Amino acid sequence: MSGPPPPHTEGRASGQGRVFQSTGDQHITEHHHHYAPGPGASLFAETAAPPTPFSGTGAGPDSVRIPLVGRAPSVLRDRADLMRRLRTAVDGDGGQVHVLHGMGGCGKTAVAHALFTEAVHDRARIGLWVNASERLSLRAGMLAVAADRGAGPGELAAAHSGQRAAADLVWHHLDRSPEPWLLVIDNADDPAILEDGGWLRVSPRGTVLLTTRYATSRAWRGAVLHPVDVLPTEDAAQVLCDLAPHAGTPAAAEQVAVRLGCLPLALTLAGSYLHHQLLESWSMDEYRARLEDDPIGLIDQGAAFDSGRSESRHLVSRTWQLSLDALADQGLPEATTLLRLLSCWSADPLPLAVLAPASLGGAGLLDSARVEPALRGLIDHSLATIVSAPPRADGERPVRCVQVHGVLLDSVASGIPAEQHAALTEAAATLLEAALPAEAGSGARGESVALLVPHAAGLLRQIGGATAERVMELAIRLAERVYDAGDYTAALTTAEATASTTRRLLAPEHPLALTAQHHVARALFRLGRFEESENLHRRVLQVRERVLGTDHPDTLDSCFALRQPLHLMRRYAEALRFLRRALDGQRSRLGEQHPKTLKSRAILLALLCECRENDEFTRIAPGTVDACEQVLGRYHSTTMDARLNHAYGALYIGDVREAEALAGQTLVDREHAQGPEHPQTLSTAHLLGRISAAQGKYGAAVDLMQRVISARSRLLGPEHPITLMSRSELAGHLFDAGHTTEAESLAREILPLCETVRGSEHPDTVRLSRILQR
Repeated sequence: MSGPPPPHTEGRASGQGRVFQSTGDQHITEHHHHYAPGPGASLFAETAAPPTPFSGTGAGPDSVRIPLVGRAPSVLRDRADLMRRLRTAVDGDGGQVHVLHGMGGCGKTAVAHALFTEAVHDRARIGLWVNASERLSLRAGMLAVAADRGAGPGELAAAHSGQRAAADLVWHHLDRSPEPWLLVIDNADDPAILEDGGWLRVSPRGTVLLTTRYATSRAWRGAVLHPVDVLPTEDAAQVLCDLAPHAGTPAAAEQVAVRLGCLPLALTLAGSYLHHQLLESWSMDEYRARLEDDPIGLIDQGAAFDSGRSESRHLVSRTWQLSLDALADQGLPEATTLLRLLSCWSADPLPLAVLAPASLGGAGLLDSARVEPALRGLIDHSLATIVSAPPRADGERPVRCVQVHGVLLDSVASGIPAEQHAALTEAAATLLEAALPAEAGSGARGESVALLVPHAAGLLRQIGGATAERVMELAIRLAERVYDAGDYTAALTTAEATASTTRRLLAPEHPLALTAQHHVARALFRLGRFEESENLHRRVLQVRERVLGTDHPDTLDSCFALRQPLHLMRRYAEALRFLRRALDGQRSRLGEQHPKTLKSRAILLALLCECRENDEFTRIAPGTVDACEQVLGRYHSTTMDARLNHAYGALYIGDVREAEALAGQTLVDREHAQGPEHPQTLSTAHLLGRISAAQGKYGAAVDLMQRVISARSRLLGPEHPITLMSRSELAGHLFDAGHTTEAESLAREILPLCETVRGSEHPDTVRLSRILQR
């Protein structure tokens, strides 16, 4: 098409005037929006008919008056205090932002939904709900809020086309809303999209409630923060009973809840699955058993019944990937690797020191310089938390730990590529190994060693292939360290887990399998299960003799250990025979000054006295103590054993002054090296109490024994044979001190226990009977 050029036209306008120029027919529509002075003031003009507000970006939300979320719980469990605070905020004068933050699946949206429902139905508030999981959904939802609060089509079109600041438009109408409102901004897991657009503001006309996984952000400045965590066990169990009331008892529901870590999302999916089964009808107990095979796959099957949708936020297998993807977008892909490494262990608190060594980088998984930012990223996104493990005894310090929810770890572990599994397991083993004390028996306190026990057990459950034997050796060394630290329950747990793994992966007579059983038997002895300990030690000894030979160091270890239960069951001659066999073999194979030989020499002092070998005791005791101190040092546990047994023998042969000096020095050393409540420290205090009583110092004897009984009752239990021995001796000290009524009362209380646990002929039982007969 051709023709003459259009004529030149000019126009001028001033103030708020407009000049429209045209060389042909054109239809023009002009919209004038007059705002009060302030940041919201603006004027928009569009040519032609205005487009629909959301054209070009997809349709807006179907509703901002109804929360478009999965099925809300029929009853909101546990959140009473939080709901009370939020109701107060809604009932107030407005002008506040409240932030619910926590890990994915912990129930933030459920709390927001409950508050929204109450605000609309009970508090005469306009409820507005916006999904902020993506930039476009936030923008579309907020513009829909503006439309709800009175914005016209032209205003919305101008905001959409960029001619009008969209957030200013929204907050202009929220500020002028005739009714008070509650605005919920759900799934605001990327604070940047709120900051960049200026979407998060306050208004005197309403309250803003925001849900997010992001625990800390500049965007939350001035907001009231509310952490949302998993449910208490009882409430978590009730969630399952709410959803599947016929699937089992509250006790069974509680066990399932604990296995699911009391995470609301997992509880909801599990309960929905149990309620809607057609072909099968599992009980709670059956469901819990099936969880061991494929926990994440089974939990996620409930999504089809819960919301009818399989979106990432409704699946435990996918919901946390949203946070990891966000961290990768922020330049922290290492966060995924770190979380995969953590999934090799356990959901229990892990000492931060485990993640400190440079061996992380050496494993080829993580640059050690990137561990700190990766960990901070996990914490910021509520994927991990920092906790303080309480001290296990007086004098110990709290240990700073990182903790990750168990279902999250199961989810991450299920998604680890097969080619990465071996490298992750190797790195996990290397880090645990680096965290162990260098030497058993060194006297170092076990402040954080016991915290490694569940993580070794978690690693044992996953191993296979080339790393298997290394991990089992590591677990055995950990059992030794916690045993040395005096935590015999943890030692038994670790040794039993290792023994179970050896049964799964190794031949029954493999040396590692026998060593694991050896450590089980040692822990059983310390926990007062003497006959079980003896029987297991004998079985291990027989196999070691046949497979390894009679003078192999492991066989000699069995001889040395077997003497323990025999000694406490007062079979002294038999105990001495096994100890002498161990000592003779160790001298021949290892040498006179080897730590194991010195340990046997130290223990020999006590058994010589029990067997009335006084001359040999007198001849070798001083030299044994000196040799231990010279080779091992004053604070080594073997040195302190030797000095204590020297004191025991001195008391036995009547040298009370020598006994008091040796036991007193040993008590000071043990308190310094092992702490005031280490079992060996308590044994030393026990002997010092006997020595005080032998000198007629009954008041001191009573004080020492009461201290020992208090600690032993707490650590071992009031019915443990060693605790009963202490209580029996206390009754005797009270009687000798003239406190007859107290002595008889205590004797009457514990005599039936002693008869059951120790037998009617045992010296403790006899002592109590004599007190009551007098």
